[in-house]
Amino acid sequence: MNKPQEEREFVAAPAPNDQVVKPPRARVSDVVDPDEAAAPRERDYLEGFLHQKPAEGPVGGAGSDLQTAVVDALKEIYDPEIPVNIYDLGLIYGVEVDDDADATITMTLTTPHCPVAETMPGEVELRASSVPGIRDAEVNLVWDPPWSPEKMSDEARLELGML
Repeated sequence: MNKPQEEREFVAAPAPNDQVVKPPRARVSDVVDPDEAAAPRERDYLEGFLHQKPAEGPVGGAGSDLQTAVVDALKEIYDPEIPVNIYDLGLIYGVEVDDDADATITMTLTTPHCPVAETMPGEVELRASSVPGIRDAEVNLVWDPPWSPEKMSDEARLELGML
């Protein structure tokens, strides 16, 4: 009833006492192109990448590209009750990006009993950490100074008919 190994329709796992010989790993240098067998091919496809220098100047700081990108990302989050983004609404008190590309966002909510009090800080952290180049994001939720309509931007006031 036992068929030889070549005739079996499946391959069984080796027994614990069998010695398993792994095949050698393939290497790029093992491949020979028949058209270029006489002359070896130069490996220039990584030349530009390997010699690229990092960008000069600090990564973070006030007015940096990363800080601007984080602010732009926060402007895409809208308050569910008011049709204005949370940045123009004045809920974001500060966005700092340090030289290690870590973002710290200080924010508040309209009231401590805001319906999105449990989800909004998490969404802000997730959105800020998803900005390309940001290593980590942290949200500090503060209640002092309390939010008031005076913290809204002129664009937000115009959108809400308060101007």
